[in-house]
Amino acid sequence: MTHPSADERVARGKAARAAAPRPGHAGFEPAAGRPDPVDLLESQSATRVPELVPIRYGRMLASPFAFFRGGALLMAADLAGSPVSGIKTQLCGDAHLSNFGLFASPDRHLVFDLNDFDETLPGPWEWDLKRLAASVVVAGRENGLSTGQRRDLVLETVGTYRSSMRSFAGMRNLDVFYARLDADGALDRLSDQVSAQIRKRYEKIVAKARTSDSVKALSKLTAIVNGELRIVSDPPLIQTVEELLPGPDGEAVRASIHDLLRQYRSTLERDRREALEGFRIVDAARRVGGVGSVGTRAWIVLMLGRDEQDPLFLQLKESERSVLEGFLRKSRYRHHGQRVVSGQRLMQASSDIFLGWQRLRFPDGVTRDFYARQLKDWKGSFEVEGARPQGMTIYGRACGWTLARAHARSGDRFAIAAYLGAGDSFVRALVSFAEAYADQNERDYAALVDAAKRGRVEAETGV
Repeated sequence: MTHPSADERVARGKAARAAAPRPGHAGFEPAAGRPDPVDLLESQSATRVPELVPIRYGRMLASPFAFFRGGALLMAADLAGSPVSGIKTQLCGDAHLSNFGLFASPDRHLVFDLNDFDETLPGPWEWDLKRLAASVVVAGRENGLSTGQRRDLVLETVGTYRSSMRSFAGMRNLDVFYARLDADGALDRLSDQVSAQIRKRYEKIVAKARTSDSVKALSKLTAIVNGELRIVSDPPLIQTVEELLPGPDGEAVRASIHDLLRQYRSTLERDRREALEGFRIVDAARRVGGVGSVGTRAWIVLMLGRDEQDPLFLQLKESERSVLEGFLRKSRYRHHGQRVVSGQRLMQASSDIFLGWQRLRFPDGVTRDFYARQLKDWKGSFEVEGARPQGMTIYGRACGWTLARAHARSGDRFAIAAYLGAGDSFVRALVSFAEAYADQNERDYAALVDAAKRGRVEAETGV
């Protein structure tokens, strides 16, 4: 392996400006022959659970921002024709505002980090940043913010990414690896002017996150049935194995889930394997996930340790090909669960101790890839919908810093920082891009609305 010097890496970043000038990232024009957005969404439905697909469309129809959250494939197709710097990093693949949040670290601190790596893949670092910037404008429009307010939000978010990347370029390698944004003190780190209202709301989010764990999930998701703890069905969002497939078929699925968990343990470090061995499987149910993943197969598994007050909920999520793989080099991993886990571990400051993967052949004869993690291990989220400018500004800075840290861990931080430079040329280009792409998102949203009205797609709203 060659190790170019810091100066050589900086020179590479500056040279990339000639190949892809920073102002060239401004604006967006749909390519000639751009695929129909509904056709692209429908192409994803082919491998999903048929009865859940209408829920996906119903959720996407809730608003242009909800549509954006479910439209990672559409934006990947559009970015494939955009200028690229030629500098690659590990991409989240779906770095919109709602895919950041508060999570527990293994040393039991609450940290702010990226979430949801279903689409992760190596690629141009600017793709993640463009998706983040566009989400700021889409959410800002939904919240009734003016053009000037939205511009300022993008400037703060992307500007923080730029300044943070330059800061990471000046750090020693291990300092970058250990960098993280702890929840305690995060507000003061991100802003020197925090209103009492913002501080109170943030403290409430933090306090709530620290109670969002398997114990709380136990009280919300289970009940005593015939003297045993069981997951309570809440169709169509949560359905037990017995309800979905009564009789021998259900028993076969239950056995498959047991097999998957036994085999998945081998992907964990030994100490974590030993920790998991102390729990026994009690029940399992299918659970509908977030907007982007509705229709993929996702299961929750209730496990108990010492007694019925010692629960562990694991989530098993089906992993399909990343939406980016149709436009970038395919994954080096043959197992898409491993692709997700590897990308998550690379980009996050610290990951779930039970994060692992496994492949299994189910009774329907189809072999599917899955990854596993805890359902809840402290979790807090910022309510983007309805947020006001000051709150969105601080949150945007947090997202910009976090994305820069994730990219600095896996990509050439010297080259990216040099490409961005000390000025705001690239930052202002993304203001223009984000507004133009928000326009495209609204057109695509209108196309799905029309498709639902005409019966081209079936949408189930309010679920």
